Amino acid sequence: HNFVLDTTKVNDMNHAATFIGDKSNITMNIYTQEPGLQFYSGNFMAGENTFKSGAKDDFRTAFAAETQHFPDAPNQPEFPSIVLEPGEEYHTVSVYEFSVTDE
Repeated sequence: HNFVLDTTKVNDMNHAATFIGDKSNITMNIYTQEPGLQFYSGNFMAGENTFKSGAKDDFRTAFAAETQHFPDAPNQPEFPSIVLEPGEEYHTVSVYEFSVTDE
């Protein structure tokens, strides 16, 4: 799923997401200059791989959150442009900030 980010800025970046571990109390905040966040929920993980801890990658045991422009942007004129002309450079920053709460 691709999410369009709110344009509220924190230090010149979009606050894209906050994730909180239900067992670890680890919090991850994502800030980015990108307009969108692609989220993968692990719906098709099937226990075929083993994590470093020895646990299996069962259904929804992991996720991915990628900051980016919108899928199909070249074909959607109302989306932010992803065109990069010859000689132009593209630079963007995303920050993945981790903390632990004591609860």
